[in-house]
Amino acid sequence: MTIRRLAAILAADVVGFSRLIGEDEAGTLEALREIRSQIVNPLLKEHGGRIFKLMGDGMLAEFPSAVQALRAAVDMQERMQARNGGHREDRPIQLRIGLHQGDVVVEGSDLLGDGVNVAARLEALAEPGGICISGRVHEDAAGKIALEAEDIGEQSLKNIARTVRVYRVSVGLPVTEPKDLGRPALPLPDKPSVAVLPFQNMSGDPEQEYFADGVVEEIITALSRFRQLFVIARNSSFTYKGNIVDLKQVGRELGVRYILEGSVRKAGGRVRIAAQLIDASTGNHLWADRFDDELEEIFDLQDKIAVSVVGAIEPRLRQAEIERARHKRPESLGAYDCVMRAMPAFWSADAQARKDALFLLERAMAIDPGYALPKALAAWCHAQNVAYHGRSTLQERSEAIRLAEEAAKLDSEDPMVLTVLAAAYSIGRRVSEASPLIEKALLLNPNSAWTWQRSGWVKHFLGEYELAIDHFKRSIRISPLDVLNFNAFFGIGCAHFGKERYQDAVVWLRKAISARASATFVYRVLASALAHLGELDGARQAVATFRSAHPEVTISKIVAGLPMNPQDYVDRLCEGMRRAGLPE
Repeated sequence: MTIRRLAAILAADVVGFSRLIGEDEAGTLEALREIRSQIVNPLLKEHGGRIFKLMGDGMLAEFPSAVQALRAAVDMQERMQARNGGHREDRPIQLRIGLHQGDVVVEGSDLLGDGVNVAARLEALAEPGGICISGRVHEDAAGKIALEAEDIGEQSLKNIARTVRVYRVSVGLPVTEPKDLGRPALPLPDKPSVAVLPFQNMSGDPEQEYFADGVVEEIITALSRFRQLFVIARNSSFTYKGNIVDLKQVGRELGVRYILEGSVRKAGGRVRIAAQLIDASTGNHLWADRFDDELEEIFDLQDKIAVSVVGAIEPRLRQAEIERARHKRPESLGAYDCVMRAMPAFWSADAQARKDALFLLERAMAIDPGYALPKALAAWCHAQNVAYHGRSTLQERSEAIRLAEEAAKLDSEDPMVLTVLAAAYSIGRRVSEASPLIEKALLLNPNSAWTWQRSGWVKHFLGEYELAIDHFKRSIRISPLDVLNFNAFFGIGCAHFGKERYQDAVVWLRKAISARASATFVYRVLASALAHLGELDGARQAVATFRSAHPEVTISKIVAGLPMNPQDYVDRLCEGMRRAGLPE
């Protein structure tokens, strides 16, 4: 007979345990034993709890009530902060804790079931030194414990069918390390998933930082072409650059099982690349290797790493897929250097950065006229001037298309080149020519967040709004921390506008503005959507903000600069802007 009962469950683990063990195994284990004997066990006894499962650095404990469990969790974190504040350790141990009250199944001294699983998932959402509790615990503890609890909304938890309301409890002193944590965990994709973190530059020369970044860029590109993999885009993985990270946390934030990290040392005419593949769910090392060769063989080294990683993750990959990962190389490392130095501007919204990048890309084209990538990147720099800065001159559009077409003639199988050409055509109002190009690019590289984003815009320009939303959301999932996600949010808002779902449009358009305050072009659609909702005060304020950045703008100038859109969309956009007070 199955025995069930209601229980409050506390789940806790040590932040960055694998890293701490790697740095000082004996010291970390001794500190963990001390914490359990001097803090955890006395508090469990004091608040009526018991440990029913230990898992290395983690534990699961049961309490008679949610209030007792929460008091124990708060006391635990406060004592941990007091311990760390005056402790000798350079990297003090921190705990994260999750609490839930729910139905559990009793099996001897062990507890199983949904109540336990939810607590474990909430622990994964907690910040270092913090506590996350379910709505049920929050409701039971209300009025009984004086605490600040931040409502972070309904969360989708891994392997939990329903969403769970989650609250983040503030405890004692603020914690500062690691940085930028607290993002919700993302579910794992249904295929092997990997993120490549920035490699450490071991050359002793800060000027070689771009070279290490370029190596990672190429490895991501090579991995992305394996259809069997889900690969996080560069813009998200590079948000961790320069930070000490907990790989388990990175895996949760990016929603991936595997993480590749490493280092690059460039000296004289040789280069050494060290890389290791880690299972983010356990912290276990799956594969590690070191690659040494002449600098001229850098591309072969990058391919060897990509193939080794794929082999470690998915050993049954066909040789044809491995060959597909290889793409056309530049004849000159000088051209490659210029492209790698220009690459950051490709994702930048800064006009001066693009101007500087164009100078480097022109040098690359002069050094190696047969190298397609610099032409493609230069084409997108010109297209961005149209898309983001309203430079609708025929010359700017024509230059973008010219360079993109030249790049495609040099390499018609490079998905980035095809994506740039499709983007240039769509911005140049040649959407029917853009559509097959973007579809081919997605076939060649289904892991490109930017290609999915540009595909969303192509679908939007064709009036296929639901498909556009789907493609924009795919781009966000592939690169959840991307600096360009504001443009995907904007696209989703525009697609909802196209379907006359104005309230949904306003939500996503405001999200775009929140992500990129300088994206003032969003206000023109926001003003129109608010006007269609009858919120004229808000619409007029949006127009005022828009005109403060673009004082000469008129409805006719906006229409002249728009890519091709369905006429109904343009008519409703203009009507809303007109109601909001934008001059003709």
